[in-house]
Amino acid sequence: MNWLLPEYIADALPAEAARIERLRRTVLDHFQVRGFEFVMPPMLEYLESLLTGAGQDLQLRTFKLVDQLSGRTMGVRADITPQAARIDAHLLNHQGVTRLSYCGSVLHTLPASVSAGREPVQIGAELYGYAGIEADLDIIRLMAGAFEAVKLPISRIDLGHVGIFRALAEAAALPQEAEDLVLSLLQAKDVPGLSEACAEVVSPYREALLALPLLYGGVEVLARAAAELPALPAIVAALDGLRHVFEAAPELPFSVDLSDLRGYHYHNGVVFAAYCPGYPAAIALGGRYDGAGKTFGRARPATGFSMDLREVARLVVAGRQPGAILASYAGHDKLLAAHIAALRAQGEVVVELLPGETACEGPVCDRKLALVGGQWIIEAIQED
Repeated sequence: MNWLLPEYIADALPAEAARIERLRRTVLDHFQVRGFEFVMPPMLEYLESLLTGAGQDLQLRTFKLVDQLSGRTMGVRADITPQAARIDAHLLNHQGVTRLSYCGSVLHTLPASVSAGREPVQIGAELYGYAGIEADLDIIRLMAGAFEAVKLPISRIDLGHVGIFRALAEAAALPQEAEDLVLSLLQAKDVPGLSEACAEVVSPYREALLALPLLYGGVEVLARAAAELPALPAIVAALDGLRHVFEAAPELPFSVDLSDLRGYHYHNGVVFAAYCPGYPAAIALGGRYDGAGKTFGRARPATGFSMDLREVARLVVAGRQPGAILASYAGHDKLLAAHIAALRAQGEVVVELLPGETACEGPVCDRKLALVGGQWIIEAIQED
């Protein structure tokens, strides 16, 4: 059956495509009025550009092919963030803060979750050139504002900091293999497995690693973490940063999860995940990833977030959209043609029937243009 699409790949039919496009415009406008400039990176790049530095975690998710012109290996982007870092570091070359936004399809070799597809429509924003916690807070507020703009409530925003685990692993002198094992157990919150894996780790780092999965909850968790974790400079700074975010934005539904280490090899500071009611996975992910542009010539502080518009569109309550207006074929009727043009200029959808066409099967038409007393007026279409 030639018409079948690959697994986890789907068309967006008119109603869904229209909803995605409305959301895209709303979110990009939200970014634009806050100074985030829109960029459009290419779908394909040489593989080393897509996977360099911070992009190495994307290795397994990236489709690869050979460029027929150069013979080099290319990749279909699985994430736009490394491309934005390349644009900041190599093309724009700003000395101060750069704010970028983007929106486009990405392709994954495997779906990120059971409910996700392999061709997300990724929309996001990145801020480069500012190392302070204020930039992280600015991005988190930008994300929360985007959900407010599309009227999708956020139930919680989990905050974490990969620097805490990194500092513990370094202080405990964990070999790479052991660090990877402990990392995977922490991400799975496998406390029995973690206890076994940390049996040989010296105190106080063993106790600290075992405490991480339990350090989850409200702002009080930060005080517990300060009491239970070693006072390493990196840990103290990380907890101070998280505390600042809590205190600066009390209106946001923050919680803490110090064992949420997704993107550990990519991020190096504050990380966050936003959740909405009735959806099991994170609807948006973000965090700090300093140094992403190093390979492109400049290692810059960086923080940002992204989300899949297809998933957002499924969760947003679809408001009733105004129907279209049905019009007869204008032909040489200049008055009718002018009236149709004026309505379209006002933003109305007007479907002009072609000769011999008796009904519109495309957009739902709830009104029609009728000639009454020599004037074209809009009438409601009565349902049978």
